[in-house]
Amino acid sequence: MNTQTISTKDMIEWRQFLHTTPEIGFEETVTSDFIADKLNSFGIEVHRNIGKTGMVGILKRGTSDRSIALRADFDAIPVQEQNTFGYASQHAGMMHGCGHDGHVAMLLGAAYQLSQDTAFDGTVYFVFQPAEEQGTGAKAMIEDGLFTRWKMDAIYAMHNLPGLDVGSFLISPNSVMASENHFSIEIHAAGGHAAMPHLGSDPVLVACNVVSTLQGIITRNLDAIHEPAVLSVTDIKTNGGANVIPTVVTLSGDTRCFSDDTQAYIKQAMERVVAGVTAAAGLDYRFTFENCVLSTVNDSEKSDIAVRVAKKVVGDAKVNDKCKPFCISEDFSFMQREIPSSYILVGNGATGEKGGVPLHLPHYDFNDDLLMIGVDFWVELVRDQLAG
Repeated sequence: MNTQTISTKDMIEWRQFLHTTPEIGFEETVTSDFIADKLNSFGIEVHRNIGKTGMVGILKRGTSDRSIALRADFDAIPVQEQNTFGYASQHAGMMHGCGHDGHVAMLLGAAYQLSQDTAFDGTVYFVFQPAEEQGTGAKAMIEDGLFTRWKMDAIYAMHNLPGLDVGSFLISPNSVMASENHFSIEIHAAGGHAAMPHLGSDPVLVACNVVSTLQGIITRNLDAIHEPAVLSVTDIKTNGGANVIPTVVTLSGDTRCFSDDTQAYIKQAMERVVAGVTAAAGLDYRFTFENCVLSTVNDSEKSDIAVRVAKKVVGDAKVNDKCKPFCISEDFSFMQREIPSSYILVGNGATGEKGGVPLHLPHYDFNDDLLMIGVDFWVELVRDQLAG
């Protein structure tokens, strides 16, 4: 059993130190040194440079070959902080505006707690991931052997959510967040003089037709209830002028959806639309579609486990086990394609109250009242899955 427990005061100090020293993805040298030093001081085996600045801490008890992985992200965002408290960011143009400082503090607190614990049998992997905001950190860790160097039976991640009462849990049995896909469509034409369009060809008119026709993919080709999706053309550029019909129009934008099958369909349907509209006008096109982040889809069994543990920690009334998906994205989705997993959301504070400022805004701050709740959840999850 536990011989010592972590103090909230210690975790607040860790969290607020990290808040003063935010670092952008794959440049988190101070942050990764801090995490590694803490894990080493707890007696936890540390493997660094997994996905550049990422690391894995390993804690084994007993003889069982069962295992569980707990993941925290630790990069900051490129936003100038506007908070004026004493631990505000000391790095211009960077801040912990998504609460990753708090995620680290919670997982470090759980690591300490479990390092003092003999009540479980198996291996706990503490996965500290860089560059979540860029959508590339999870892939980098996977490419460096995260799931081939070590046997992990399942992996869990937890993210704070402003606008929800502190310590309340949202856990979905399936879709949690959308995929993020960026596209670019170039339409090529002969161009011409604006006063004599009949002597050339006009890509602007064709581009407008492409934009309007693309919307039919979402509204007419997908089930509005069971396959929700978004397709947004967000930028239009040309090489024309006030009296010059351009030779190239470039459309770019973003799509979001909640399954790999829907993502694949949208890509195929978009190119079909572009090819058809440009062919009808006798123009050429170039289409690219990049799967930046996959949809975050939980394993139902692992989510059931997370629900059971959350109810034990905060009570049934504070756990929503059927949360609706969000259109934001999370690169934990790449880890989900490798092993069973669950991505958990936990309230950072109601709107208008402490912790209620939305993510990524310059006045956001992680709510330190959440720290011990996060630790308790991680510790109880390990005990539940690796019971001695």
